[in-house]
Amino acid sequence: MSKIPKNLSDKDMFKNYVEEATLEDQFAAAEKAAEKKRKAQAAAEPPAELARAGFTPELTDQLGRALMELKMALFREDIKEYSFKVHREGHEIMLTAVPRKRK
Repeated sequence: MSKIPKNLSDKDMFKNYVEEATLEDQFAAAEKAAEKKRKAQAAAEPPAELARAGFTPELTDQLGRALMELKMALFREDIKEYSFKVHREGHEIMLTAVPRKRK
């Protein structure tokens, strides 16, 4: 066994020390990566078809939220099978949920 050197500074004592990654560190890194991926997906551009129609990312987000609210309202009313009907009235585009008849 070698002798322990005396009168070393803290910096010199830890000069070649490498800390092993703990399970907690691995989970924290995975969580940061997942959060970064979620933010990248949220900031992604709308699909090309919607972009050509003049939909901005903000407008696409608003439309998605409104559709989710509609789906939740239909679910609360116990309507689980439905389709959408799209029609235009002047300068307005109407999207209507039409319940399907159960057989």
